[in-house]
Amino acid sequence: MTGVGQYGGVEFLHNLNLEGCDMFVGSREIQVIDEFAGVSFPALVMYPTCLPSVPTAFGAYSIDVSSNASIAEGQYPLVVVSHGNGGSHLLYRTLTTHLAKNGYVVAMLEHAGNNRNNNELEGKQQNLKNRPRHVRLTMDAVFSDDYLGAYVQQDSVAVIGHSIGGYTALAVAGGTPWSEARQKIEVDADPRVRALVLLAPATAWFLPEGSLRDVTVPILMLSAEHDSFTPGWHTDVVLDGVADRTQVTSRVVPNAGHFSFLSPFPPKMKNAAFLPSTDPEGFDRAAFHEALGEEVLKYLDDKLKNA
Repeated sequence: MTGVGQYGGVEFLHNLNLEGCDMFVGSREIQVIDEFAGVSFPALVMYPTCLPSVPTAFGAYSIDVSSNASIAEGQYPLVVVSHGNGGSHLLYRTLTTHLAKNGYVVAMLEHAGNNRNNNELEGKQQNLKNRPRHVRLTMDAVFSDDYLGAYVQQDSVAVIGHSIGGYTALAVAGGTPWSEARQKIEVDADPRVRALVLLAPATAWFLPEGSLRDVTVPILMLSAEHDSFTPGWHTDVVLDGVADRTQVTSRVVPNAGHFSFLSPFPPKMKNAAFLPSTDPEGFDRAAFHEALGEEVLKYLDDKLKNA
């Protein structure tokens, strides 16, 4: 069985036949412990299931999932999603449910001290140290989870990062970040990461020469045409800094803004004063997200499943 999606004249094709049943999305909420920082943080894990999903409330958002459903038999790559500054792990639900429905275990973590409810670490060097560690700890938590661990491929991981989440993904994949005072920020890379998806990435911490030379995994990098937060030079840092520029697939999304990579907000949350809900005039966020899921799925299938 195959599925076809189209946006802006680009057609995508992928295989939907997973273990002989119709695929839906299961979900499981876990708490990840960071003993080094003395904090814990939530992660919402989505995965393939044969049990029909239903609209389920997660705060202000509704997601079609089957909570705590049994996972469909199989072995699946893991995708970890790192949100932007002061954001939420729930802001990428359209992309993540699409990946889960099509054969991925997807963990969306909420970064402690840099989220919608507690942003006390914004702009602090500690946040730059914590974020990559939180991704690694989330990976560990999923792999060791009694409920899901046996179904996840431990050597097949991708990280998706939006805005400062892009910084996080690059640091986990081997990047060496530096503070504004040009002090090296000590972070640990994780060799289990085999691909990155960067959405309007923030990369100012990798300006010194050689900062990204140890990033050797394939990268899909999407930037926004109208982005005042992470303008074009941020993507140039990646293209010019990685060990092999041919490993980066990069494109600019026409007429998109920095927040266009967030899932469409419920109508009651949309207003001009709430910037994350806004797009440049004429941009269709809902249509874009249908295509975004297909594009990312096709890329990850190629790098993780068909490599």
